[in-house]
Amino acid sequence: MDKVIALDIGGTNTRVALINEKYEIEKILIKPTEVGNLDIFLDSIASIVEEAIPDYKKQAICIAAGVPGRVRHDGYIYALPNVHVEHIPLASYLEKRLGLPCYVRNDAEVAALSEANLGEYKNAKSLYFITVSTGVGGAFTIGGKLVNSSYEVGHTMFPYQGEIHEFEHMASGTGISRLCDKNGLSVSSAKDFFALVENKHPEALRVYHDWIKLMSDFIKMVNDAFSPEVFTFTGGVFKSADVFWDDLVAACPGIRIEKCSFSQEAGLVGAAVYGFQMAK
Repeated sequence: MDKVIALDIGGTNTRVALINEKYEIEKILIKPTEVGNLDIFLDSIASIVEEAIPDYKKQAICIAAGVPGRVRHDGYIYALPNVHVEHIPLASYLEKRLGLPCYVRNDAEVAALSEANLGEYKNAKSLYFITVSTGVGGAFTIGGKLVNSSYEVGHTMFPYQGEIHEFEHMASGTGISRLCDKNGLSVSSAKDFFALVENKHPEALRVYHDWIKLMSDFIKMVNDAFSPEVFTFTGGVFKSADVFWDDLVAACPGIRIEKCSFSQEAGLVGAAVYGFQMAK
């Protein structure tokens, strides 16, 4: 049975796993991500593979990684802001050092592959995956495969109170705090904001209605551009979905929106999906 070495590289931890064609995780290792130095970062990624799977050349057909940054078609990463490194030749470095083909995609894209191939909505012909956390990321799949696009959905410009803002700067987890600030309300986090909404705080409710409008306008815009059969949502903000989900659904008539169904291993499993797709 063929296997893939999957990497899920984050700003805090890097996870590596050996995953088979049934998408079963056979081995897994988690290590702190080395930040701030490109050479040390690259060496650490190769080293975690060598430590987790000493006989990796016999075990795997390729390496596939999901990373929190913009990736070129050849696996070159422009920057990883949370890791404080840029101009990162990850795929070519790992191929040269480890001797296996290496494929790299943005972490939202590999999570979308997990959802589109293994999640509850895997039978949908097309799926648009959106994560709303510190920022906003998205990816479009048709038939379980990514549709390549340079469109970074979180950076879409939206008007608010006579000014133009990037969508994620107003609607993401950190953006909600900015939205509140612009309306004279101080909150420390999205979680605290939705707690105020749940308790019917008058000022929070006014901001909440603006946030729902921003979210629904955004969803309608993406729907007009891509017309997916289903949208699936995840991310830190959606931990508070019990507060806002019904209102968001009601604000998007005729558009199917759902909560993601995959597990916390979606980054690893999605990377494996991408690896198998690219290797065959």
